Amino acid sequence: MAKAAIIILAGTDGHANLGRLVNGLETAKEFAETDGDEVELIFDGAGTQWIPELEDGDSDYAELYQSVRNDASVCDYCSGAFGVDDAVNDAGIVRLDDHDGHPSIRSLVADGYEVITF
Repeated sequence: MAKAAIIILAGTDGHANLGRLVNGLETAKEFAETDGDEVELIFDGAGTQWIPELEDGDSDYAELYQSVRNDASVCDYCSGAFGVDDAVNDAGIVRLDDHDGHPSIRSLVADGYEVITF
């Protein structure tokens, strides 16, 4: 049994960031599909920019995202800072704001989650 917090920090610019997104989603999917494992998928910082694209059914990665969407959440502050508030609201994704408007990494660690960033 493992507990993982997968945090997508990579923005939407460039091929390298696309690779980080896909690797993060694949990692989250692996944990989600393993009985007994727990996974939190958090879009934080520039990573929040992916939400409008991933919520679009025509995205190349929409199916992969949909496989882990129920485990997804978004930094409340960053969704505003990166201009994706409307997309997050429309999608109904959980917003995390437990540390000055941001997700609390300390709480994840205290709860036994391994934090993995992409």
